[in-house]
Amino acid sequence: MARGNQANLFATEDQPDIFGQKSAPVYRPNLDKVRARLHKILTEARACRTLTWEPATVSLYRTIVPQMSLFLPEDEGAQLRLAFEAEMARLVPES
Repeated sequence: MARGNQANLFATEDQPDIFGQKSAPVYRPNLDKVRARLHKILTEARACRTLTWEPATVSLYRTIVPQMSLFLPEDEGAQLRLAFEAEMARLVPES
């Protein structure tokens, strides 16, 4: 049985940060820069007859293209992801 003078350790009351800091602001990238970077990568891929990127670059692009495209409007991002994956399929055919 809980005593009336004990603090509830599981209370969900909002408590201020002990350092007095406010929560971090939400990051919102510049969409023009996101578009420019994605189009640059896609243009590089389209210009290749064979894959000339280092394996680390391929891995990086396969990671960042889908992530960066999520900042764009849904249709635009999906179109860029699809175009990038089509180029990757052309350049790195499945064995």
